[in-house]
Amino acid sequence: MYQAVRARLGALVCGARAARRDAGMVTSEYAMGIVAAVAFAVVLYKVITSGAVSAELQNIVKDALNARM
Repeated sequence: MYQAVRARLGALVCGARAARRDAGMVTSEYAMGIVAAVAFAVVLYKVITSGAVSAELQNIVKDALNARM
């Protein structure tokens, strides 16, 4: 009985260690995630600073400030 419990416990501990080793991203995945985030930020910046969007945002802010309560 003791040997069976010990074998089962050893299998559980080894499984937990294996799962812990594979958890998370590796450095290359972090780098790709950062590159994707920066590219997305650049696209959003270009869209927001474009003439048409900038003018529309200014109109929205002006309308909000001039609204009656």
